[in-house]
Amino acid sequence: MSKSPYAALPFAVAMTLASAACFAHPGGAARPDHGQVSAPSPHSTELPAVDVSAHDWRQYLKAKLAHQMPEVDGARITVTKKTTVIHLARQPTVIGNNLDQLLVRAPGIQVSQQPAPTQFNLSYRGLGNPQESEYVLILQDGIPLESDWIGFPTLYAMPLAQSLSEVQLIRGGSSLLYGPEPAPVLNLVSRRPQPGAPVSASTEQVLGNHGLYSTYNVFEGSSGAWTFRLDAAWVHSDGTRPNAQSRMRQSNVYLAYRPGDRQLWWLDLHTIHADAGDAGRLSYPQWQADPRASPTPYNRNWVDRDQLVLGQRSAFGAGWLFVGKAWFAWQDLASRAAANEVPGQPLPGSTTLQDERFRTAGLDLRLRKKWGRGNAFTVGTTLFHGNDPFRQWTSTDLYVDRYDRSGTPRLVQARQSDYASVFAENVFRLPHEIHIVPSVRLERERVAVHETVRPRFLSRPLINQSDTRYVPLLGLGIGNDFGHGNETYFNLSQGWRPLRYFDMASPFANVLPGHAPDPSRSLSYELGVHGVPVTGLYYDVSVFWIDFRNRIEAQHINATDVLEVNSGDTRSRGFEGALNYDVFAATSLAGRGQHLDTFISASLLEARFTASVIPGQVGKIPAYAPRYLVKAGITWRVEKRIKLSLTAVSSATQYWQDSNQPFGSGASFIPARIPAYTVIDLASDWQLDKHVTLLAGVSNLANRHYYDRVWLTGLEPAYGRSWYAGVKLSL
Repeated sequence: MSKSPYAALPFAVAMTLASAACFAHPGGAARPDHGQVSAPSPHSTELPAVDVSAHDWRQYLKAKLAHQMPEVDGARITVTKKTTVIHLARQPTVIGNNLDQLLVRAPGIQVSQQPAPTQFNLSYRGLGNPQESEYVLILQDGIPLESDWIGFPTLYAMPLAQSLSEVQLIRGGSSLLYGPEPAPVLNLVSRRPQPGAPVSASTEQVLGNHGLYSTYNVFEGSSGAWTFRLDAAWVHSDGTRPNAQSRMRQSNVYLAYRPGDRQLWWLDLHTIHADAGDAGRLSYPQWQADPRASPTPYNRNWVDRDQLVLGQRSAFGAGWLFVGKAWFAWQDLASRAAANEVPGQPLPGSTTLQDERFRTAGLDLRLRKKWGRGNAFTVGTTLFHGNDPFRQWTSTDLYVDRYDRSGTPRLVQARQSDYASVFAENVFRLPHEIHIVPSVRLERERVAVHETVRPRFLSRPLINQSDTRYVPLLGLGIGNDFGHGNETYFNLSQGWRPLRYFDMASPFANVLPGHAPDPSRSLSYELGVHGVPVTGLYYDVSVFWIDFRNRIEAQHINATDVLEVNSGDTRSRGFEGALNYDVFAATSLAGRGQHLDTFISASLLEARFTASVIPGQVGKIPAYAPRYLVKAGITWRVEKRIKLSLTAVSSATQYWQDSNQPFGSGASFIPARIPAYTVIDLASDWQLDKHVTLLAGVSNLANRHYYDRVWLTGLEPAYGRSWYAGVKLSL
């Protein structure tokens, strides 16, 4: 909790008066036997009694940091921005990147399940379709995880939860901290050994149903000024349907050098390689008849991502801090896709082999100056470049190898993106515990597409287009600390969604001539209060309003002709609240390392189209905007012994497309709504001694038969009940 320069004034005045009274009455102490005061001296003036009391605000700050980010976090200012921190060490191990378990303590984040490690789908407050998390900015250690942050902001690679120490969720003002995407930012923080930590190693071996096998291995420690961590993992699953098998390999290398207390240099190398069969999507009648059906037994996806990060952190004294990062990423997305297999009909005559490569590099430089009493100023710049060729071939071999280039070229595009920004923020501490945070950011993006081969069934000319946009962003945060560890906050901030390659012109349709649409813009308001009013209790409740303008959609003129347009505006408003309570916090059990953590969060959402070029669209509900999303759980935790959690996620019904209409008919019918569902998970870590820990859990405990991911090509069944069991050995 921050303190204004006037926070200690009442205490200082009281101490001064008390001291004056003491000197004025050298013999005037209270009598312990009667509680009376001796008669005053005729040459002195009797002062009124002053009661002096104080509290240690640091205990409340520590309690708040168990659930939210520091107000000034390194070179970032997060005060007045609604934040949530999930400390993964306080919950059981998450196996197989179960995103519902990983994000069960993240209010409002919606997971759209795809049981394969080659695509991850998240959304928030009805701002956009969760397909590939295109409307949520996902970071790892402050660096974008997207394929191409600007031109193709999709999430196909995700670090294993075992390699993370915490998850940070930043809402209002996130665009002013990091740039494009309206809200929020989800920052995945990698595990790091502490300086001076002894060398150690561990191995984790887990088995489960559906052919699950997971191994995660770590070697880390320090030597003098050097600190290191190496981990390697491999996860295999057969899936729940034919052609749903998957495997994923991951490794991370961290090397840090500290020449002194004020300097840190580090290197990160992250590699993720995954491949999975694509069992295909089902119509609703197919799902009802056999949710294990696989209409595409020959389709497959591959993802390779390697990223190198170089970082430097320097504290110069007098409140100055510099944090710089440079990164280089190489990602390859490959897929093999043919039409659905229809029983009793001949096999598809061809398949499409696709290869998208992303060569991206970026630089993020931030400088912070602490000044006065509790004030801080930050300034910085971010630069980014992407070179992303896109190619397709047609082959008559339904199982063609991903590296086979003998097929007929179907599509060839050269694509590039460039991005630059400068930004600044300052937190001003005022009397009466008030703080104000003005923010400004100026951004420039350029995307370009140059096409040399287009699909033969199209009649449009080759795409050769580029577009440059300048986007200014402003924000204002106001907060007030009150009581013991409580704060009210208000945030008003602008955000935006970058113009993507597909927004320039669809490569698979006859695009009518026209200018590229304007970038989608957001204006968000959030008013809330959070704090720790009593020991063990943390709360954060707020109301929000988001105007999202210039949504970009493909307006279909006929079966093949489309026009990329700003189709309309939406409004999202509602309530988001979270409550965490450690039942044992105020008892003697807490002193013995026992905790009974209970939590519940609720996001209540009312979202509507407020303007649209599509007739009859105004008033409809945007896709993936459930009226409620509730998450709850209880964790029994005994330090270095037990972590046992029972958690639940419950979602209201929701539309899967903005039209709010069903799709198809007969055997291809898909209902307009995704039904409501509630999923319960059980997970546990049992540490037998300092060397052996047992891991076990059951996901979808009630074996709920549901789906929460739908596209025009069909729905994707979610996992039924699944279990795992294993052991972790530490040396």
